[in-house]
Amino acid sequence: MSGTDAGARRTPPVDPRLLKYAGASRGFFLAVAVIAVCQTLVIIAFAWLMTSAIVGAVEGMPLSALAPTLGLLAAVVAVRAVLLWARDSVAARAAAQVELQLRDTLVGAVGVLGPEWTERHNSAQLAVTAGRGLAALEAYFGRYLPQLVQTVIATPILVAVMWWQDWISGLTVLLTLPLIPVFMVLIGLATRTVQQRQWKTLHQLAARFSDTVQGLSTLKVFGRQHRAAASIASVTERYRTETMKVLRVSFLSGFALEFLASISVAIVAVSIGFRLLDGSLALMVGLFVLLLAPEAYLPLRQVGVQFHAAAEGIAATDDVFAVLDAAAPRRPSTPPSADPAKGPRTGMHATAAPGILTLEGVRVRRGERLLPPIDLVVRPGEVALLEGPSGSGKSSVLAALRGAAGFEGTAAYGGRDVRDLVPSGWLAWAGQRPGLVAGPIGANVALGDPVPDAAVIRRALELAGAGDLDPEAELGVQGAGLSGGQAQRVAVARAFYRHLRGFAPVVALDEPSSALDTRTEARLWASVRLLADAGAAVVLVSHRVSARTIADAVVHLEPSEVPA
Repeated sequence: MSGTDAGARRTPPVDPRLLKYAGASRGFFLAVAVIAVCQTLVIIAFAWLMTSAIVGAVEGMPLSALAPTLGLLAAVVAVRAVLLWARDSVAARAAAQVELQLRDTLVGAVGVLGPEWTERHNSAQLAVTAGRGLAALEAYFGRYLPQLVQTVIATPILVAVMWWQDWISGLTVLLTLPLIPVFMVLIGLATRTVQQRQWKTLHQLAARFSDTVQGLSTLKVFGRQHRAAASIASVTERYRTETMKVLRVSFLSGFALEFLASISVAIVAVSIGFRLLDGSLALMVGLFVLLLAPEAYLPLRQVGVQFHAAAEGIAATDDVFAVLDAAAPRRPSTPPSADPAKGPRTGMHATAAPGILTLEGVRVRRGERLLPPIDLVVRPGEVALLEGPSGSGKSSVLAALRGAAGFEGTAAYGGRDVRDLVPSGWLAWAGQRPGLVAGPIGANVALGDPVPDAAVIRRALELAGAGDLDPEAELGVQGAGLSGGQAQRVAVARAFYRHLRGFAPVVALDEPSSALDTRTEARLWASVRLLADAGAAVVLVSHRVSARTIADAVVHLEPSEVPA
């Protein structure tokens, strides 16, 4: 999804994937095409009425005789203004709708690709694409695409009218007109290259800033915060340089297009002037064609100008379409019914009925590492403990179950391959990182539940040893406002909540007591055992010896690997 890759693939002026992934764009093109036809007719009418008024004034017509022509001319000017307003209005509305559709589709695609895909991509870069990148579609839809449609419709009609009235002027325009798109393509290729570099640098800046902010406390402890700040400053300077390159190319493009159009119009004007002098061309025809000549070149010039304004949006759509294309083969023919937001508000979902979790010869793939096989069977009412030294792959097993890591072998729940199931429909998971978001504690516990149950929230907090926390208390970004142990207990409460609500019969906990004292840990183990006795199937990862007291089965892992 890199800018370089997108830049290497030359896309057409209108990417056909836009029509595929954003249905609102289809009606937009139809509306803009109708407006473009009307605008072209208005331009021709304006030139003809203006010519009639000027020729009439030159020939000495009284003002009363010119009044109807001037009235029609004023009406045409008003209609042209209304059409410009209508085009801008349609474009703005379409841009907003397409931006919303693409953002929703992008979020859905990320969900289809799953945690394994997101683990390999930087979330900050994805946020830039979904945020600023899609917001740049306003220029793409508001200016570039309407001008492109206007060019396709207006230019042939205007050249045909000029040829009909004066074939010499029409031939002149026909011969000089291709110079503009030739230079436009050459400059456009350079623009696209520098724009893609700028977009890639912006992604790097976002990723670097996000990583630095998240690790700022660690950097300060080791005295490396100044080096991190210098690194951000370096990327920022590179982004500034790339932005100035884009502006330089944009100004060069504008100058070249204006120069070519001016020279071409001047050639038409000189030809008309000489023929007016020798009497081979009537004033009415010559002036009419001369008024149409700039309008024939204007759409192409404006396409080149607006391409630069829309370049950031085009670069962003390349990245968005890359994600959507990657997700397309994985989309099911029918939507899964395991999404809690679409299932029953209470009780078990269709895919969340209690079953047996079975792992046979499962070998998790972590980059170039292929972990040794693991066999495991967890029935409802049982606690299976995965233990072993650091690096033995305990967390990787849970990552495979929730779709965050690929694996070989067989992993099934209720007789169905876990890769064919939506993790949120059968698995309640709490990882080593709490993953809390800004907002009330209760909202964090009930994350994913469209209709949170306050009583269950409090029950889940009590089971997790966090009953003293107020569900209404507001947290900052990434759970700011809680200690490490409190944040960990809230994350565990979230997993408990999903099980208690019937969304997930299997509970997977990854080192849930690593930040807890002995007393709180004992309360947590008692809660885990209580949930298991009530029917939960629990997969527990822990290096604490005390976890063995509640385990029905213990699987010991060793830190080894198999060549991939």
